[in-house]
Amino acid sequence: MNLLHYGLAMRGIVGRELLRFLHQRERFVSALVRPLVWLFVFAAGFRAALGIAISPPYETYILYEVYITPGLIGMIQLFNGMQSSLSMVYDREMGSMRMLMVCPLPRWFLLISKLIAGTAVSILQAYAFLGIAWLYDIRAPLMGYVWILPALLLSGLMLGALGLLLSSLIRQLENFAGVMNFVIFPVFFMSTALYPLWKIKESSEWLYWLAQYNPFSQAVELIRFALYQQFNQFGFLTTAIAFVLFMSLAILGYNPSRGMMVRKGGGGE
Repeated sequence: MNLLHYGLAMRGIVGRELLRFLHQRERFVSALVRPLVWLFVFAAGFRAALGIAISPPYETYILYEVYITPGLIGMIQLFNGMQSSLSMVYDREMGSMRMLMVCPLPRWFLLISKLIAGTAVSILQAYAFLGIAWLYDIRAPLMGYVWILPALLLSGLMLGALGLLLSSLIRQLENFAGVMNFVIFPVFFMSTALYPLWKIKESSEWLYWLAQYNPFSQAVELIRFALYQQFNQFGFLTTAIAFVLFMSLAILGYNPSRGMMVRKGGGGE
């Protein structure tokens, strides 16, 4: 196998996922409706919760753009990572995963290709959300939309790797909803996606420490700083380490001789 074969395989996997996304318009709409509802409906309640006493328009600027908007971008990527894991479970049950996994390319490369495809979809969704927010005068500095791209890439890879890891643990499609709810809600609400860390500390010390070391929190902080042309070193390191850990465990989980797959009796599935 040479680089050409690897390139063709990655192009095929990524292209398939992008086409699937484009053909599933309801998936795109549902991915945007959830954060938009939070942004335009529930944000009024967060104003009181945050206790911001700044006269307009700066109050709106701080509330929507600095705190909530990056957190909702993280929400989009989190749910997309879970959606990708659902796709993996479905493909395994339908048998298409077997055809993919028995090809002569390394299994880790195939999983990374699937991960890159899912991350590309999440980035498209994030920019679509930012575009809609822009139309409603919820805007960041123009260069922030360029700076945010590497942050979206790393956070998307980390959350997608978490989804891959979960898909290696879920045996049946029927179990997906319960496992996802068990993961999504604690990860999202025990984070800085909606509230700043200092405000969380005022209400609960243990929740503060959980949010501080929640990889999703640090992914959101990485996005938040990047949107305003700053680099969050701790957020970058935490997100990168979490990505390596989740991806390594996912590769192990899809190893038929060592991981969860051997217990499912699925061999290459």
